[in-house]
Amino acid sequence: MRIAVFGTGSVGRAIAARTAELGHQVTIGTRDVATTRAGEYAAWAAQHPEVGLATQADAAVDADLVVNATSGDGSLPALTAAGAANLSGKIVLDISNPLDFGAGFPPTLSVHNTDSLAERIQREFPQTKVVKSLNTLTAELMVRPRQLADGAHSVFVSGDDAEAKRIVTELLVSFGHTDVIDLGDISTARGVEMLLPLWLRLYGRLDTAMFNIKVVR
Repeated sequence: MRIAVFGTGSVGRAIAARTAELGHQVTIGTRDVATTRAGEYAAWAAQHPEVGLATQADAAVDADLVVNATSGDGSLPALTAAGAANLSGKIVLDISNPLDFGAGFPPTLSVHNTDSLAERIQREFPQTKVVKSLNTLTAELMVRPRQLADGAHSVFVSGDDAEAKRIVTELLVSFGHTDVIDLGDISTARGVEMLLPLWLRLYGRLDTAMFNIKVVR
């Protein structure tokens, strides 16, 4: 697939490197290419010359799948910069979380209970096929789950389009995930986004991000 990844931080870089390793054509989309190249991204880019860098619009225009790996408050601005026409008909894999650090740490959720960030993205870009996934674990485990318990832990997909969820599930399996649970339509993203307060407190208690949830049944 041709994959555009929005987000130049640790999550975006992990997704980009792993998908490129698996043979996909990958371009990271950013607001300002020159500024990104001049920053700390440069050292990582030198180690991953196979991953392209472009504006969000240029990264999205030819992509089959767009990964939203931005911060929660940066999600809608990044997708808006990409352009609705460039996103139309495409899968948007949303792995962001609506975290609000306004009151310090741990953050609260800026949207919850009766709505989710994934639903807001779907409403804002109705011609896209939004699939929520991978937001419940740290970047390393998103792309290499076998670093923990042989990969036998759970990840979730939420979305209105069955084919889009199938494609995302295939991508997750190629990462090494063995337990991908389809929760249902995009409104079920509320549940996985609301796992973040628990995740953050486990992180604080365990003093490591190398953990995940397993649904035992």
